[in-house]
Amino acid sequence: MTYCLAINTDEGVVFCSDSRTNAGFDNISTYTKMHSFVWPGERTFVLLSAGNLATTQAVVKRLWSDIEEAATVNLRSVPNMLAASDYIASISAAVQKQHAERDTANTNFEATFIFGGQVGNGKPETLLIYPQGNYIHESDDHPFLQIGEVKYGKPILDRIIKRNTPLEHAARCALVSMNSTTRSNLTVGPPIDLLIYRKGALDFGQRMTLTENDPFAKQLSEVWNQGLVQALEGLPHFPWES
Repeated sequence: MTYCLAINTDEGVVFCSDSRTNAGFDNISTYTKMHSFVWPGERTFVLLSAGNLATTQAVVKRLWSDIEEAATVNLRSVPNMLAASDYIASISAAVQKQHAERDTANTNFEATFIFGGQVGNGKPETLLIYPQGNYIHESDDHPFLQIGEVKYGKPILDRIIKRNTPLEHAARCALVSMNSTTRSNLTVGPPIDLLIYRKGALDFGQRMTLTENDPFAKQLSEVWNQGLVQALEGLPHFPWES
C-alpha cells in the first residue's frame, strides 16, 4: 500500500510520501514515490504516485524521455499546471491501456497521482489525477490531497490544516499524519520523503528523507505521543469521577 499527501498553503506546498511497496507478505521493497522536475527560476513540479508500480514507473520514465527528446509536449513546454496535468493524465491512461492489453491475469494496472508545483508567476497548485485521467484541485476548506491509505492520517489534517497554516507547521503536520499511518498500517513505511516548496522560489525546495532510525523522525514521534497522552489526561472528567 501507499500513503502520499500534499498540503497547499499561502506560503507554499508540502509534499510527503512513504517508500514501501507490497506485492505480498514475502515481497516488500522500497521505491521512492516522490519525483521532482525542476528548471530553476522557470518551473517546479513534484509528482507523488500510488498504485501499480509498473504503471507509475512507466509514467515517470515517459515524462523524462519526453523531456530528453524535446517532444512537442513535455513538462518543460506546457504553459501551466492544468496543461501539465492533462499531459500526465494522458500518459497514465495510455500506459494503463498498454499494460492491460497484454495482461492475462486480470491485473489491476491503475495508478493515482498527486501533482503539484508552480510555473513562472502562476500560483502554486496541487491536483489529484485519477486513473481514468480526470483530476481535481484541493479545496479552500481542506487545502490538502491524499492518495493511498488515507484514513489514518486524515484526522489531524482535518483539524489543523488551513490555507494560512505556516509552511513548516504544515510540514510537521504532514509528518505526524504519516507517522499515524505507519503505526496503524504495516504496508506503509519508511523511508519517508518530505519536500517543502516555498511559493515563488521555483527551485528544488528543501527535501528530507527520513529513515526508520532517523533521530529527527524518532523525536517527532515521541513528542507527538507524549502530547497525545497529556491531552487525554487533560480532558474533562466524568461527573462520577473523584
